[in-house]
Amino acid sequence: MEANDRSIAGFTMAGHGLVHWFETAIPIFLVVWLAEFDVGVALLGLVVALGYAPFGLGALPAGILVDRFGPKRLVLVCLAGMSLGFFALAASRSIVAIALALVCWGVAASIYHPAGLALISTGVEDRGTVFAWHGIAGNVGIALGPFVAATLLIVLEWQLVAAIMAVPGLLAIGYGLTADFDATAAVDDDVDAGPAEALSLSELLTNSRALFASAFAIVFVIVTFEGLYYRGMLTYLPEILHGLPAMEAIALPEGLEGIEAADYVYVGLLVVGMAGQYVGGKLTNRVDPGRGMAVLFAVFALLALAFVPAIQLGLGAIVVLCGVFGFFLFAIQPFYQNAVAVYTPADTRGLSYGYTYLGEFGLGAASIAIGGYVLDGFSTAAFFFLIAGFALAGMILSAALAAGLDRVLEARTPVETGTDD
Repeated sequence: MEANDRSIAGFTMAGHGLVHWFETAIPIFLVVWLAEFDVGVALLGLVVALGYAPFGLGALPAGILVDRFGPKRLVLVCLAGMSLGFFALAASRSIVAIALALVCWGVAASIYHPAGLALISTGVEDRGTVFAWHGIAGNVGIALGPFVAATLLIVLEWQLVAAIMAVPGLLAIGYGLTADFDATAAVDDDVDAGPAEALSLSELLTNSRALFASAFAIVFVIVTFEGLYYRGMLTYLPEILHGLPAMEAIALPEGLEGIEAADYVYVGLLVVGMAGQYVGGKLTNRVDPGRGMAVLFAVFALLALAFVPAIQLGLGAIVVLCGVFGFFLFAIQPFYQNAVAVYTPADTRGLSYGYTYLGEFGLGAASIAIGGYVLDGFSTAAFFFLIAGFALAGMILSAALAAGLDRVLEARTPVETGTDD
């Protein structure tokens, strides 16, 4: 990679890792709060949801701000806001204070994906490689966040642990302030991809209509189905694994109360996902986005269906299936991130990624409610069939994109934005 690519890679990897570091640490604190405060699970679940909701819903306004102020500045604001949220958590002495601190974190965290991915898409020449390393950093954060939080909580009060968890954010801000790179190095000289004047409402609507009259509309729906699959599987797979006889039969060493064998299997699939991120990122330089996503969605459907008989089998089959699942689940992320870069104009890249992560984390979260209803009212097999249906829908749309549906849309309505010179 060139020096500019390396600098952007380091900056965005730090940001991506920390977003998920904070995100996955929060449920660990939930266990402690249930023991410390005299509230029910439903109320505390609502409090935590207040933090997670802005993470997805705030992506669109964050994307608009990225196009206005530039991605580097917004990533730094994100890091500062997330750290401030956890420092506020450390100072909390009531459920209300915890809720406010989590909302602060969620609003700040929503900024990262539109800003970080817009920066990669406009500043990096070797996008595939940087998308790969960027994704790996996210998986590192996903795995380390709960591990570090749970380990520290064994010996420290939760307020002190929250403060310690915030420190890496401050270090990343210091690194980011010294990072030197060209955020528009990968776009043509005649394209204005830098910070723009504030958009009027009419210009914002014009840009949005132009995006959704183009191939981006297909990409948006594809990403939404990926989000439905991703959120549904990662939310309920740990609970499903915990209830399997193959897991319950494993006796862990003394001193690991509250930790089950299923937890290790789940963390293991997240670690395997790092390899998927890397391979997927490298393949984006060689494989058409639509074709790659179509193949991966087909694999998703098969893997979801494979869980139906596998959960009745022994530990070995479950571990192998989870490992394969983790690899492919994260291999698709560089493909749809690259698809946004391929099918959108550079001057609305922040807005494009804002819509993308509104679909991924916002609309995709609907599978939590749908999946919970199916698991509660029907069966585990029905849940996996539902999840496979999301994958099949994504496969069909991805195949249509690969077959040239984007060219049909572009022929009917050329992409024009309200910010073009």
